[in-house]
Amino acid sequence: MTIGWSQIRTYKLSAKFVRLAELRKLRECERVAAVCYRVRGDAVEFLLVNTGKGRWIFPKGSVEPGLTHAQAAALEAFEEAGVHGRMEEASFTSYVRRRRQETRNATERESAVNAHLCEVLRLVPPQELDRNPTWFSTEEAKGRLQEGRAPDFGAELARVVDRAASRIRRSRNQNAAALRRLQAHGRPPRGPKVTELQGSGSQKVQFIDRFVASGRNRWG
Repeated sequence: MTIGWSQIRTYKLSAKFVRLAELRKLRECERVAAVCYRVRGDAVEFLLVNTGKGRWIFPKGSVEPGLTHAQAAALEAFEEAGVHGRMEEASFTSYVRRRRQETRNATERESAVNAHLCEVLRLVPPQELDRNPTWFSTEEAKGRLQEGRAPDFGAELARVVDRAASRIRRSRNQNAAALRRLQAHGRPPRGPKVTELQGSGSQKVQFIDRFVASGRNRWG
């Protein structure tokens, strides 16, 4: 599934008829994260970015009206980390984001974040400053995500990395087995067929330069 300019244009036209207050409510309810990865040999590495408070996290943000969760995650990956790649359309897991409200009683607000796997094909300078996108091994990523956070929340983020690494390795093993079966029947696969084997049959969103370079409106 390729995201094109026509989808962005439709989103911009429809957004004119939605009240700002309603947009803010939607942004609070639906959030996505892009769990960006690459494979080097047998090792899986994850791309994390800095938050405003200097902690490490996945590129993440709100789902704006007119965009699917996968499209929103792709935009966050591009804007915060400069990622061009293939985004899985279906979320592979979710985690609870906890935010402390600055009120007299200092309560915590929770919101679910849907995590999407993104295979990084290349990187460009991100649009957002001071994000410092950096590659980490699986164990390093888990450690960085736990730094400066409550133990339960840090452990939850580490579990996201474990689930992502497990899914990536399982997918690669299935791909390798499928390729061996094709070769055993004397039918070397061509490029497009190899691509179709990726992601355990899950559909992927491949975003392209003209989409991410076009930018988007940010609602106040």
